[in-house]
Amino acid sequence: MWTVAIVALLVVTLPSINVVTIQDSSQVGCRLLESSGTVILTQPGDFIIGGVFSIHTSLKTTELSFTHIPESLQCSGRELRFARAMMFTIEEINNSTELLPGIKLGYQIYDSCSSVSVATRVTFQLINGLESTFSLSAPCSNSATVSAIVAESGSTPSIAMVPTVSPSFPPVPQVSHFATCACLSNKQQYPTFSRTVPSDHFQATALAQLVKRFGWTWIGAVHSDSDYGNSGMAAFLAAAKTEGICIEYSEAFYRTNPLSRIQRVAEVIQRSTARVVVAFVSTGDMIVLLEDLLELSLPPLQWVGSESWVTDPAMTQFHMFLGAVGIGIRRAVIPGLRTFLLDLSPAQASASPILREFWESAFRCRLQLQNAYTDTSQLRITNMVYKAVYAVAHGLHSLVCAEQNGSTLHCDRGMKPNPLQVLEHIRKVNFTLNGNRVSFDANGDPVATYELVNWQLSENGKTRKALSLDEYADMLHVCVYKSLQVPKSVCSESCPPGTRKAVQRGKPVCCYDCVPCAEDEISNKTDSLDCVRCPSDAWPNPQGDACIPKPIEFLSFSEYLGIILAASSVVGACLAIAIAAVFYLHKDTPIVRANNSELSFLLLFSLTLCFLCSLTFIGRPSQWSCMLRHTVFGVTFVLCISCVLGKTIVVLMAFRATLPGSNVMKWFGPPQQRLSVLAFTFVQVLICVLWLTLSPPFPNKNMKYYKDKIILECDVGSAVGFWAVLGYIGLLSLMCFVLAFLARKLPDNFNEAKFITFSMLIFCAVWITFIPAYVSSPGKFTVAVEIFAIISSSCGLVMCIFVPKCFIILFKPEKNTKKHMMGKVPSKAL
Repeated sequence: MWTVAIVALLVVTLPSINVVTIQDSSQVGCRLLESSGTVILTQPGDFIIGGVFSIHTSLKTTELSFTHIPESLQCSGRELRFARAMMFTIEEINNSTELLPGIKLGYQIYDSCSSVSVATRVTFQLINGLESTFSLSAPCSNSATVSAIVAESGSTPSIAMVPTVSPSFPPVPQVSHFATCACLSNKQQYPTFSRTVPSDHFQATALAQLVKRFGWTWIGAVHSDSDYGNSGMAAFLAAAKTEGICIEYSEAFYRTNPLSRIQRVAEVIQRSTARVVVAFVSTGDMIVLLEDLLELSLPPLQWVGSESWVTDPAMTQFHMFLGAVGIGIRRAVIPGLRTFLLDLSPAQASASPILREFWESAFRCRLQLQNAYTDTSQLRITNMVYKAVYAVAHGLHSLVCAEQNGSTLHCDRGMKPNPLQVLEHIRKVNFTLNGNRVSFDANGDPVATYELVNWQLSENGKTRKALSLDEYADMLHVCVYKSLQVPKSVCSESCPPGTRKAVQRGKPVCCYDCVPCAEDEISNKTDSLDCVRCPSDAWPNPQGDACIPKPIEFLSFSEYLGIILAASSVVGACLAIAIAAVFYLHKDTPIVRANNSELSFLLLFSLTLCFLCSLTFIGRPSQWSCMLRHTVFGVTFVLCISCVLGKTIVVLMAFRATLPGSNVMKWFGPPQQRLSVLAFTFVQVLICVLWLTLSPPFPNKNMKYYKDKIILECDVGSAVGFWAVLGYIGLLSLMCFVLAFLARKLPDNFNEAKFITFSMLIFCAVWITFIPAYVSSPGKFTVAVEIFAIISSSCGLVMCIFVPKCFIILFKPEKNTKKHMMGKVPSKAL
């Protein structure tokens, strides 16, 4: 047995839009009454409530022709249940002691036969009495025979009835139980209309958000080519666009269209890539479409339906209906209704043609009656009828009943209320009925409350039933049953993090390509429209979905290059110290004394500092290390070159002094030598002080050479200061080289000038090649080139000036004599 249960509860309070709808009903077999359009169920009372229902209808409408007899209308068990529910509600109110006490409500219920013209005619009959005709020359009666009308199940007949009701004097209030057209909220066009069922505008919005919640961004759409389908689908398409849902196709059809038109719609569904189809169609149209689809080989489809067909048990005959989800009017329980429906004796049935017809068709010698009439498990629209009658009764109660003597409630049963007053009081009702709040807004609409339904196989796997979920959420966060396998329907798969969506030319926005982000950009969420550039100190990870800090690179003591350079620096310093120790131990020997021991020790000390200053270039640059490395380097090298320059001048002066009458040595004795070294060094100190004062070196994160890493280096600050320090060293080196070159013809045994010449040649060669290498080397290799130049030039001085002398001191002591030193004289004077 079919049952529909709650999937999720939606409460919508959105503005309405103009929509015109038509509602078809499910059917049971029955023959057409010849009395269609006349009153079929009636009961006298103090106040009469009219009712119009499409009790007779046709599932398949055929065009009239001269060769075929039109198909007879059939009795709708569901619509008959609506009419009987109205009778039950009025009987329940008449038995109530709280609502309209002492007042008996009556009813006049008509069958519109699903015809707009019949609905219009019976409306005139309700207003002016039982006369079904009227004359344009004869005015309408000044007072209506009914206080209000509960009608109609469809929007189109309801729309046709309102102009009939409103021009009457006075106009009669109309409360509909199933007319969902949003256009009926326009009180300028339909001032007397109210309803207990939500507007289609809310349903369309709810359907769009339901589709969005399940992640279906690429869908197909079909709708009835009628007021209901066209207007409802227009509202859905507008809501879908707002939600970012793309529509692959939108096809309209009607059940009376030629077969080729229906087949074309079916083929569009078959060929499409969308796996979700939203159907805003009536039940009759949906049955026609599904029958045609059964003949085609279809991929698995997920149907999303409007309230017109998604809760109709007639759909269960189609296997493709399994798994359908949609919006349904909230179901309810009406105590006592089923008993009332079944409590229908042959005597009662024979008193009414419509009941007699139903009785003859329904029982057919069966003891159990199972049909749409007796099915009270899905009291959705029936509950709307129940609410509508109670709304009219509460409106009449507030109008004709009043308290007397402060406590006694008295109702004036003889009062002839003005229908405008009835309308005003109906609009103001606010009461609770079986746990549901009943009220109307300024447009005569109730608060929109829906249920989400999902049809699934029952536990036995044979019958189908609605899947019952007890998870509730608001419309924006619909809970999904954990066992429900949600199909996928997208034009393009989601773009993973690390990529962005690029819309395909000429296609909807839901069809796109996934383009990887640029090398310095990321996207950290699925379906990103744009990639985000990483900060300057960060770089995308390999997946491109996160920015990670760029690795900071500098010449450290832990890497091989840093270890080799640091070891070379220490070895060079140790060599200088060792030579100084040898010289100190042999300070009284001729070769040491002949080489100006004071300047030699000062030179060895400065060379030791030159070797060690290279260590300041290794390690993480800081503010102090950057200032220290360049200034120490500049000062120590000037001190070193100043000593070499002093030794060169001493050599020249010494041999000048051997000439007759020369006293040049008194002008460049030890005090002058020390002063010259101090003066040359002071100039470099002054340059460094100015440099550090005006624009000192500082640690800088260089991001120019590499995009994926940061070079942490010492920026020289002032380029002028940096090149002034190097330029001054170069100037002194050039002077020293020139003077040493002039002393190249000194005696072979006294070869100090020759060695100085070679050492300065190496020194200048190293630093000349250093400049282009320094400028072109990237990152930490710039520092390595500078350290290499410092160590190489220092080693050149040590090897050329001191190693030969140490060799003589340690391995050729016989040459370390004054006689040997004075064995030769220059062949000619300089």
